[in-house]
Amino acid sequence: MEGFLQIFTNVWEEGLLGIGITEIIVSMLIFIAGAISRAFFVGRVLKWLEKLTDHTESEVDDVLLESLKKPLGYIPMTVALYFIAVYLPLSGMADTFATNLVKAMIAFTIFSALANSIAPIFQAFTSSAVLTKSMTMWLERAARIIIWIIGLGIILDIFGIQIGPLVAGLGLFSVAVALGAQDLFKNLISGLLIIGENRFQPGDRIEVPGSLHGMVEDIGFRSTLVRMFDTAPMLVPNKDLSDVKVINHGNMEYRRISWTLNLIYSTTQEQLAKICGEITNFINTSNEFVINPNQESFARTDELASSSIDVRVLCYTDPVGLTDFSKIKQNLIFEIIKIVRNNGSEFAYPSTSVYVENTDPLDVANYSTEGLKAKDISHKAAPDKGDD
Repeated sequence: MEGFLQIFTNVWEEGLLGIGITEIIVSMLIFIAGAISRAFFVGRVLKWLEKLTDHTESEVDDVLLESLKKPLGYIPMTVALYFIAVYLPLSGMADTFATNLVKAMIAFTIFSALANSIAPIFQAFTSSAVLTKSMTMWLERAARIIIWIIGLGIILDIFGIQIGPLVAGLGLFSVAVALGAQDLFKNLISGLLIIGENRFQPGDRIEVPGSLHGMVEDIGFRSTLVRMFDTAPMLVPNKDLSDVKVINHGNMEYRRISWTLNLIYSTTQEQLAKICGEITNFINTSNEFVINPNQESFARTDELASSSIDVRVLCYTDPVGLTDFSKIKQNLIFEIIKIVRNNGSEFAYPSTSVYVENTDPLDVANYSTEGLKAKDISHKAAPDKGDD
């Protein structure tokens, strides 16, 4: 029995790698205490800080505190690791590793806090209109990457890993990657050009004629996410948007309505003048239309076509969405129909006139083409173009 107790005592005292079970249990209790302290720190202290930030008018401090919740929660755990390293009877490599681990945790906490604080800082620049939304997004991502690269270099240096040869090796590796990933760098540079030229921003409606038409959701390092009007996402490489003609409907000042009305030839001059005057008066007095200082709105007789008298209608609205724009056009169509018919006119339709000269009836019956003469054969459809 004494031999068994001796063995039990040796196992208890030697434990794992010379660390007794007592020290292991105490270390676990310190770690648990750190976890409990972390919950208390996040739950109590940060809530107290939230109450202080609620009294301020700026929202930046609220967002900053919210982003720092997770990094600040690492502080109690880092302190717990420090007490464990001090308490355990470590020596040699184990002691060095424990010390470096505590230093690495401190560095990780600092750089994690810095990386998380980037978003609210750049949010302040966006709200003050100093930077555009897409430029802020790019700078925010680049700043995060730089911060973590520096933090990783410091952590590697703490553990005695020389980063100089590593950087030199990465330089050679980057040359090899650049040769095999030319499209990646083309897209990256194209993205920078899109941001620098302010061609479009997230939220803008863009159109590449004959290719795509949708809303910009995100401008990434490699590609731009465009949400099509059928709600399907389309990822477009940045180089395909920097080298083509892109119509940015998000920057339009007005939405234009440009129509051609086809009226019948029996419409008199007085009727035409009255119709044009009433349509122009409706456009100028309606709250749905706006005044474009560079071009007046009007309704005027435009052309004597082959089968109709054409009236040109030109007006502008605010840059509203498709649903509201469709309602405005519908109200204008209803008003035009009412004005035209109240003035005794009607809309023309495409027609073909065939004139047959006096010929032998027998030849006509035999479908002879001699003596047949077609005049004024024309087709004209009322175009619905120019709704921008």
